[in-house]
Amino acid sequence: MDKIINLRQMRIGQRGRISTVEALGEISHRLRDMGLIPGTDVRIVGRAPLKDPVALRLAGVTISLRNNEADHIKVTLEA
Repeated sequence: MDKIINLRQMRIGQRGRISTVEALGEISHRLRDMGLIPGTDVRIVGRAPLKDPVALRLAGVTISLRNNEADHIKVTLEA
């Protein structure tokens, strides 16, 4: 059974695949424009000292997301 969590809950070095993006409106468009779409593999590469924002790597690019944006993304963890 696969474990699905919010992207915000992932630890540094963890890998997973985006299962859903549950945002609406402008946030949804922004996340999708950055390549955060279902089926995309992601890896957490770092966090700011106060845990916000989170840096993640996908499709050869490193991006940064605020925790409130990461809460909209569900990820299936790699086994």
